[in-house]
Amino acid sequence: MTTETAREDVPPQAGARPPGRWRRWWFALAVVALLAQMAAAMVTTAVEQTPTIDEPVYVGAAVYDLEHHSLRYNPEHPPLGKLIIATGLAFADVHVGAAFAGDQTQLGRHVLYESGHDPARLLLLARLPVIVLTLLFGLVVFAFARETAGRAGGLVALALYAFSPDVIAHGSLATLDVPVAGFLVTSAWLLWRARRRPAVYLPLAGLALGAALATKMSALPAVPVLLLLAVLSIRQARRMAGDDPRGTVRRLALGAAAAVAVALIAVAVVWASYLAVDLRLHRVPPPGLPAADGLRALTGLLPLPEPYLDGMRVQFGLEDRVWTTFLFGTQHVGSLWYYLPAALLVKTPLGTSALWAAGAVASVAVPRLRPAAPYVLVPPAVLLASAMTGSRDLGVRYAIFVPMFLAIAAAGVVAVRRRWTPVAVAALVVFTAVSSLRTFPYYLPYSNEAFGGPAQTHLRLHDSNVDWGQDLGRLADRLRQRYPGERVWLVYKGSGVPSFYGIDAADPLTAPADAVRGLLVVSDSAVAKADDRLAALIRGSTPIDEVGHSITLYRRP
Repeated sequence: MTTETAREDVPPQAGARPPGRWRRWWFALAVVALLAQMAAAMVTTAVEQTPTIDEPVYVGAAVYDLEHHSLRYNPEHPPLGKLIIATGLAFADVHVGAAFAGDQTQLGRHVLYESGHDPARLLLLARLPVIVLTLLFGLVVFAFARETAGRAGGLVALALYAFSPDVIAHGSLATLDVPVAGFLVTSAWLLWRARRRPAVYLPLAGLALGAALATKMSALPAVPVLLLLAVLSIRQARRMAGDDPRGTVRRLALGAAAAVAVALIAVAVVWASYLAVDLRLHRVPPPGLPAADGLRALTGLLPLPEPYLDGMRVQFGLEDRVWTTFLFGTQHVGSLWYYLPAALLVKTPLGTSALWAAGAVASVAVPRLRPAAPYVLVPPAVLLASAMTGSRDLGVRYAIFVPMFLAIAAAGVVAVRRRWTPVAVAALVVFTAVSSLRTFPYYLPYSNEAFGGPAQTHLRLHDSNVDWGQDLGRLADRLRQRYPGERVWLVYKGSGVPSFYGIDAADPLTAPADAVRGLLVVSDSAVAKADDRLAALIRGSTPIDEVGHSITLYRRP
């Protein structure tokens, strides 16, 4: 080291570490600590929860797809998400016979409960790849926010992400919601970086977009937005390179070419995900495949594998069904356009909501943040608008991209130059962290303090917002510990098998009402949407206990 360098880098006390180096170490330690607590929360949740409704289907399809190179099961979702789940299942020697003839629900039950393996171990192996992916997406959120709002902004974004009850809840499950959202955030971040190095980051953005499309079809509405962002990135890249500002037509042509390249790469990823399962792409038309009429028929022109197009038609059929909705204690027939914003209001920590709102305003009001606003705010706005038109009001998991993108937007608050800003931001982040930690390990039924917390969520929301079948194992433990030998009547909403966990229960809906005596155990989603018979049984009972904020125990005289 030269004398000049020593004078610049070493503070007055000879031999002491430079302050900047210490700050970098503390900064790195904070990142590791945030991700470590998130990992601990997700792994604990994954270990303690029994199967949710969708997980056995994905697990069964993952096993069957790889073993028999078949796209027969779960055609409504592309294969990449299930291939990710399968990387964990590769550590279990689980098999399904080629002659298996059941539907996808029966397949999932067969793999988990009838294959001779421990279902808890299989489920944990299936969940671990999604947990790892969720943590990696946390690094994307951090990097994106740091590049737009500085290191302090990156920490704020990562804290909101790492303490998000919804991200923790769904990131610990072998499902597709967090992976598809994370791939979309990654694509937006790479497009943002393409403003400076388009040759490197545009192809990577195409890969991430393709991964989203190959995971879940709900990513489709984001395609035109991200392609327009590719055009915007090229425009900015040419401007930074010193192009003549009058060359608008040339920049637009280059932007259009970049968008086409991104689209082609994304399409190639989708094809690759299907070919990874079946090189022949043998088509197995799903039973009862609905016709694609009107504008939907145009989907047949998309340059995507035929099984993907079949899956789109299955999704159209699901959207055409009439679903019931439960919101704020009232059951509705059909969907509500405002359901997702209302559910997000209930299930987002209050500190997070405040930072989201302030960050969105800062993104358009603070000049240094404006260039990132289209990349951070427009994709979730378009995706949320699209999701709000859907017919299935089944949970905020359909909008899980919101806490990811808006965590990045919230980082912009640190760019507001006011003396009170650091204290206010720190207080709101701490408020979020405390609210999240208080719900541990019951993240799925979380609601914020304004709506009564996790114990009250079932009064306002249902399905995957609170009760997705995840507490069957906890129920078994509770019955053994507190109610041994009692007569149990069970109305369970989920994919688990009660008898496997030692629950000996009868169905109260098939017995005369006066014969239903003892313990009446009802999943809270079933309570929310109870028919007249179940409602009468509940009215004649006394609530005495609850399990996981998702199952209520009643005493029947």
